[in-house]
Amino acid sequence: MSRQNHFISNTDPVCPSDLLERARAGSVPRVAIARAGAALPMQAAFEATQAGIMVPIFVGEADDILAEAAKLDWDISGFELIDTVGEAEAGITAATLCGQGKADVLMKGQLHTDVFMKSALNRDAGLRMGAKFVHLFSMTHPSGGSPIVISDAAVNVSPDIETRQDATRSVVKLLKALGVERPKVAYLSATEVAIPSVPSSLEGAELAEWARQNVDGADFAGPLALDLILSEKSRDIKGLQDDPVAGQANGIIVPDIVAGNTLFKAMVYMTGACSGGLVVGGKVPILLTSRADSAAARMASVALASVWSNT
Repeated sequence: MSRQNHFISNTDPVCPSDLLERARAGSVPRVAIARAGAALPMQAAFEATQAGIMVPIFVGEADDILAEAAKLDWDISGFELIDTVGEAEAGITAATLCGQGKADVLMKGQLHTDVFMKSALNRDAGLRMGAKFVHLFSMTHPSGGSPIVISDAAVNVSPDIETRQDATRSVVKLLKALGVERPKVAYLSATEVAIPSVPSSLEGAELAEWARQNVDGADFAGPLALDLILSEKSRDIKGLQDDPVAGQANGIIVPDIVAGNTLFKAMVYMTGACSGGLVVGGKVPILLTSRADSAAARMASVALASVWSNT
């Protein structure tokens, strides 16, 4: 007999309407879908195209793509379709379209993530621009409100200081594109005091100081534990009322993938948050779809890529 887990939210994620409005406000991006001929990527492409936030470019086995479109009763004859064979060819073909300026967003379809990212990182594809590739999740609560952007929860396992500096710039850029006039960014650790026994606390202090000197138009604090990042009550109890970020952060830079992955999944499964995600740092934003993504999360991810591509 299964037992209800009271920590799990029964609320279904909702793609924020204001995010969709922002996505529609700019030019509609051309999205190259690497190996599109499977149910989930085709469903995501169909819904996002219907919502007016993408123009699909289908890459992959043509017969599979046409068959999946037929299941959706979707006439795709007006869109570009490039016939390829296998994961590697689809990945590099889609990535190269983006590198050549023929597509504005790269989207993962039915292929393994390592093959997909290898294609995106291939120098011949033309996507690498010198910055580190980092993954951003924009988390929004079902009841609305300002998003919280988390980096990095899916790509960099143990991001070094330089990678987290690039992540900081990207988090600030995305939050401003989402309408946050002055983002408040925190560097996550287990303590608000920099102590040698907790390396992430030392790095958080270093990064916060660097950001204050090098990134304009935002506030930074670190190290901060999660309660001090999110809770005004904890901020007041611990006497950090003068800190411009504590208790009201809308950007979180995590020390490693375990912290980031745990944090975003806790928000999804415990609060019903919608997680729109994309990889930035290259010539175009990259969408890493997952079988576990809700329909709302897939829509939010495409919308997020549209917003980013118009910045």
